Amino acid sequence: MLQPHAHSDGKPHVYTAYHPRWLRHHTSTYWWLQKRSYFAFILRELSCLFVAWFAVYLLMLVRAIGRGEAAYQDFLAWSASAPVLLLNLVSFGFIVYHAITFFMAAPQAIVVHIGGRRVASGLVGGAHYLAWMVVSAVVAWLLLGAR
Repeated sequence: MLQPHAHSDGKPHVYTAYHPRWLRHHTSTYWWLQKRSYFAFILRELSCLFVAWFAVYLLMLVRAIGRGEAAYQDFLAWSASAPVLLLNLVSFGFIVYHAITFFMAAPQAIVVHIGGRRVASGLVGGAHYLAWMVVSAVVAWLLLGAR
């Protein structure tokens, strides 16, 4: 028995006993909730939106500064509103998560050889965390202590 089925190019497929239909499993829209690792992956991908928000926020700050004192004060007032504060707080959490998951993946992605020997993945990951702490300390010193 022949059963026509439309193909993406408009030509019909014909299935016979020797050419059966493909077995296609239904995948739920919520597949990413089935395992913790899938959920962590989706959160990692979602965190990119918050990284983008911080980039836009920084550009808005630079623009306000460039337009003068009144525009800068307006930006500060807008930034102090509850919705923007909440968005920035949530964004900060996602950016920290983004950085941590990046540093966790770095030892698998970066293979370092010194003197013909591979550097242990723990040292590669530790170097990333150390650099993050040093840069954070320098930024904190510049913002809080360098007066």
